[in-house]
Amino acid sequence: MKFTDKLAAAIRANDSLLCVGLDPDIQRFPDALQGKSDAIFTFCKAIIDATVATACAFKPQIAYFAAIAAEDQLQAICDYLKAQYPQIPIVLDAKRGDIGATAEQYAREAFERYRADAVTVNPYMGFDSVEPYLEWQDRGVIVLCRTSNPGGSDLQFLNVDGQPLYQHVARQVASKWNRHGQCGLVVGATFPQELAQVRAIVGDMPLLVPGIGAQGGDIKATVEAGQTADGTGMMINSSRAILYAKPEAGEDFAAAAASVARETRDAVNQYRCGRQG
Repeated sequence: MKFTDKLAAAIRANDSLLCVGLDPDIQRFPDALQGKSDAIFTFCKAIIDATVATACAFKPQIAYFAAIAAEDQLQAICDYLKAQYPQIPIVLDAKRGDIGATAEQYAREAFERYRADAVTVNPYMGFDSVEPYLEWQDRGVIVLCRTSNPGGSDLQFLNVDGQPLYQHVARQVASKWNRHGQCGLVVGATFPQELAQVRAIVGDMPLLVPGIGAQGGDIKATVEAGQTADGTGMMINSSRAILYAKPEAGEDFAAAAASVARETRDAVNQYRCGRQG
């Protein structure tokens, strides 16, 4: 199944636009997991099991694993998702961007080693640095466009032929790069006006939208700006606000995460097209 079809099916099945980010910070784990060799896998597995009914996707952030040489646990998590919840897309948040030959290896890492359904990439080096990912026609390639961090404006707002650079990126991806209908864009919830402008440019292309939760993006403004006409088209990501919902919860961290995930999914659904709350 193509990534876009799998995402659409997950959105329908769970009535959800919520993407649960997996950013495991061992310093924030409950005491019962401290010092355990498989702590990251155990933590993420518990989060997945607790939130899968309210998620349209899971987004593991590779840096949280690679920084402490825990790539084997990331692979185990992806294998677990594939075995237990194959209907839910895995979006590997890697933000790769390099020359073509190197990009081929990064694509293999994402799509063969981790078996991700989609991967985030950086467009700064141009089309030939993204093209190797596009050869995997059933996988998603989600391109950074208007990011949620304050410093994104340093480059993304530069004028290119009378338009901000992020809009140029959106048009390039939608018109030239999306040759197999597999592309998406990263657009932050912290800039709802820009999110609406990107939606107007790219039509029904899926958007990965970070920035709610810990980063403070407004849910109502985000949904109204970024949804498609049928109330879909987005993966609204929340990571830390779900993973570490109640630090005092201890061994009940997964239940706390499930509660916040459900509340977030329901809050998003209030503003989706065709819904009454």
